[in-house]
Amino acid sequence: MVYMAKALEQEMNKYFMQLDEADKKSVLQLLKSFIKRKKEGSKSASTIAAYNKELDEAMERINNGEFTTLEELEKEMQSW
Repeated sequence: MVYMAKALEQEMNKYFMQLDEADKKSVLQLLKSFIKRKKEGSKSASTIAAYNKELDEAMERINNGEFTTLEELEKEMQSW
């Protein structure tokens, strides 16, 4: 496993060294973005779960008749 990681690093370095400075900066920025998205992805999984839970709860309230109709909202807005 360690050998494969080392070989992969060497191969990446070999290709990276063939790039000009502008391309190196682009690749570095791409890697930073990739790592950032990966870190955020682990956070967003819980965010998505929370969002889905919130949607389920809202649908349950609607199914129980706990909502405001357009007419009720328009009437309420007149008193603002």
